[in-house]
Amino acid sequence: MALADVLLAPMGLLALLALLPVVVLYLIKPDPAERDLPTLRFLVAGERDAETRARFERLRRNLLLCLQLLALVAIAVALAAPYVTVPADATVEQTVLVVDASASMATQTDGSTRFARAVAAARADVTETTSLVVAGGGSRVELRRGGSTAARRSLGDLRVTDAPCDLRSAISQAAAIADADARVVVYSDFAGDSEWADAVESARARGLAVDLRQFGGGGEANVGIVERAFSGQNVTVSVKNYADATVQRTLTLGEQRRTLTLAPGDVRSATFAVPGGGGTLALTPGDSFPTDDAVPIGAPADPTIDVLLLTNDEDEYLTTALSVNDQVALTVDRPPTAIEGTYDVVIYGGLQPSRLLEGNVQAGRETLARGGGVVVRAQSSNMPVEKYGDLLLLAPNGTSRNPTLAPTAESELTRGLSFPPPERYLTGGLREGRALVATSDGTPLVATAERGPGRILYDGYLSDASAFKYDYEYPVFWKRAIAHLAGRESLAASNRETGTRLAFETPTAVETPTGTVNATSVRLDRAGYYVVGDRRYSAALTSESESAVATTPLDARSGDDAAPPTRTDRSPVPRPLTGYVALAALLVCLGELVYLRREGDL
Repeated sequence: MALADVLLAPMGLLALLALLPVVVLYLIKPDPAERDLPTLRFLVAGERDAETRARFERLRRNLLLCLQLLALVAIAVALAAPYVTVPADATVEQTVLVVDASASMATQTDGSTRFARAVAAARADVTETTSLVVAGGGSRVELRRGGSTAARRSLGDLRVTDAPCDLRSAISQAAAIADADARVVVYSDFAGDSEWADAVESARARGLAVDLRQFGGGGEANVGIVERAFSGQNVTVSVKNYADATVQRTLTLGEQRRTLTLAPGDVRSATFAVPGGGGTLALTPGDSFPTDDAVPIGAPADPTIDVLLLTNDEDEYLTTALSVNDQVALTVDRPPTAIEGTYDVVIYGGLQPSRLLEGNVQAGRETLARGGGVVVRAQSSNMPVEKYGDLLLLAPNGTSRNPTLAPTAESELTRGLSFPPPERYLTGGLREGRALVATSDGTPLVATAERGPGRILYDGYLSDASAFKYDYEYPVFWKRAIAHLAGRESLAASNRETGTRLAFETPTAVETPTGTVNATSVRLDRAGYYVVGDRRYSAALTSESESAVATTPLDARSGDDAAPPTRTDRSPVPRPLTGYVALAALLVCLGELVYLRREGDL
């Protein structure tokens, strides 16, 4: 065996030459001098153990010499940098664990889920320095360079989500936080597409060791809901059969029921009327992947928006735009009249000041206090400005003609709509709120304001001096306006996909499927209902790729779906023992000092 097989710096053994001077010094050391004593009394007394002391003295001198020689040998060996060959993984200081917590990992097999088995395997791979990245509903760093105890605690706190997976982003994030000699281990079912493979190759190109651990089984006969779409008060859902045989499934929503027969790979759709308050759209019988067998549907308890139009000069274009909205129950009253019942939205327009009662205006204020909405429309003459009072957002000061419009403000009410300039309009300044459509001189044509829990809209388009009422976008604008004023969102806006977020301008209390949180942003990781004040949102998994839970072993994939090797082969590396040998040399030197102290030579 060559010295290079055990030493990184064999030239360090030249330090062994320091042994020669030590040995020579011991050889040339002079013998003790002889002296004549005046009496033999003490020699007689010590004659009995003289021979024993001579033997001990020789042993003492030889022991001290051995300690010094041993220290020099240890120092020389340390300078030569001894090492042993170990597997490369044994030298890794940081392990980055990437755990797939997406919906497909909830697939059940043999009484357990893929996620539970993945977490158990990850716990076994925890090292003294461990980072943890979680994939599911986006990717996030759960732990960065934590100890083994913190890593196991973080793994124990993980829960599988109902959201699609972005494994590619998670692996890229793991590579970004990994040290140069770190090992990345990915625990996933690797179901669906293989976009994550590019991130693996990129990490390996940086010199990182990336190991892939696959957890599959149990999803070969999955049939699931993969899409939902809303139109008015109806929802259409699509069901896909991923099994290899023809199956029959039943869809139910409340009292409604549809039976579908699906051949292998088939996608079939069914449409349901959304009941008040919503419900759960269920697919039966279920299978080993229950997440896509149930879709929550969020809807207001009363889907109808009760609208009261107070007018003495009915605008048929406005009433038509409101009537074609299947959510609106329109009531038209002509003051003076007593208002009976309550309404979600009250519209004032085309009124004669002498006929508008104070009680009519008070009904609008009460509607605002209940969280509803009020619309005040501009009119060419005799506008009851004083009676409207604080309900009128405009402070009118005259009229003008043929204005140029400023750019339309971004809003849910104006998104994608075109607002033409009117022929004539009321001029004035905005008392409160925000102008969505305004002239170049700053006069608002459409403006909104929040008033307590309610909302106010000012409509500055004069019915007899604008072509907007002829535009096909006119009913669209009023549909949005009525929903906004009533505090209603469309079914599409109220029903979200898992993995998305609810965002708010200020910290808001949100009741989630797992408890109440107070935040400006809430990630919809769990399927179910999210309640914000009087609004109820649903979150559901409807992902064709995530429902494709059947897995193919990574090493059996080919063609465009071919996966990279599951393990990075790394050559054995030397582990230096210099520190251990240097410590041994230090201990020998300390032993020599202790010995000399005991003998009284120090």
